[in-house]
Amino acid sequence: MSQSVKLRVLRDKCQGHARCHALAPELVVLDELGNAREASAAPVPPELEGKAFIAQANCPEAAILVEVSGEG
Repeated sequence: MSQSVKLRVLRDKCQGHARCHALAPELVVLDELGNAREASAAPVPPELEGKAFIAQANCPEAAILVEVSGEG
């Protein structure tokens, strides 16, 4: 079994700093108020997994959650 990585935005925590979007625009989009949401519910492509973790690490509100499932 391979590893699956998903990025989730905890919208109740997001304050619109947009660091996640600046670091991973392929994975995060901004709404009309500047708050983040996932660009897709699909698993993160392997070549973008690093960006998902960087976005998570740089969110000052801890509103980005990266979930890893399976074995890698």
